[in-house]
Amino acid sequence: MVNYNGNLLSKNSSYLNHENRGLRYGDALFESIRVVNGKIFFWEDHYLRLMASMRILRMEIPMAFTMEFLEEQLLACLEANGLLEGPARIRFTVFRNNGGLYLPQTNDVSYIIEAKLLDSPFFTLNNAAYEVELFKDFYVNPDMLSTLKTNNKVINVVGSIFASENGYQNCLLLNTEKRVVEALNGNLFLVKDGYIKTPSLKDGCLNGIVRKKLIAILGSLEKYRFEEAPISPFELQKADELFITNAISGIQPITKYRKKEYNTSVAADLLGKLNAAARLH
Repeated sequence: MVNYNGNLLSKNSSYLNHENRGLRYGDALFESIRVVNGKIFFWEDHYLRLMASMRILRMEIPMAFTMEFLEEQLLACLEANGLLEGPARIRFTVFRNNGGLYLPQTNDVSYIIEAKLLDSPFFTLNNAAYEVELFKDFYVNPDMLSTLKTNNKVINVVGSIFASENGYQNCLLLNTEKRVVEALNGNLFLVKDGYIKTPSLKDGCLNGIVRKKLIAILGSLEKYRFEEAPISPFELQKADELFITNAISGIQPITKYRKKEYNTSVAADLLGKLNAAARLH
């Protein structure tokens, strides 16, 4: 079952048509959200990011779109799919309503909520081989639009195909200034001699929820030095550790980039603290 504008419908229902602006122009935003036993991880952060992104894209935010109302809609979808108990993944998509060409006829929006089962109730560390490569066919623009979680993800799709065809688990994206921005499915953190850094939003990286949480965690830990700063491709092979963050996996360590292999000790340390932060929210 999916929740379409508050109506619970079969996944096979024809509730969208060829005029959908998300399909035609990528005129849509989405949030990927982890939920465990009906508890929505970092819900306030997801909600505030969605509202800010809607304002940036000049979408009309419905009066009903309170945090409480949307939480009810998420939980209704979970219940309809038998996922209120245990771990689940929610995709919440908002798109501008049909009409117009590039210039929309309306800024009113609709939404879809989808739910799927997840394997684990907590963020777990995947220590399997995880090799990455730079994706250099296309580049990310270092601007505000690149920081939003929109449906314009063609570079991520093509990059994922490149990774699959070449036996990589992921790729790292570069911006037009040839700086490393992020992975195909999350933010990138680099560790070197107890110093941790991640690209800033000015570099064009996604304004990730777990990225934000880890930055807050790192700010409270004396044993690590942290900075938001550009990462050059040259630095990757000098790093002690690289890891990727997103709201579903939490922290994914990178084990190999070209001839360099990495350890995972910092990722493991931070994962426990991330799980603790998730339980508090």
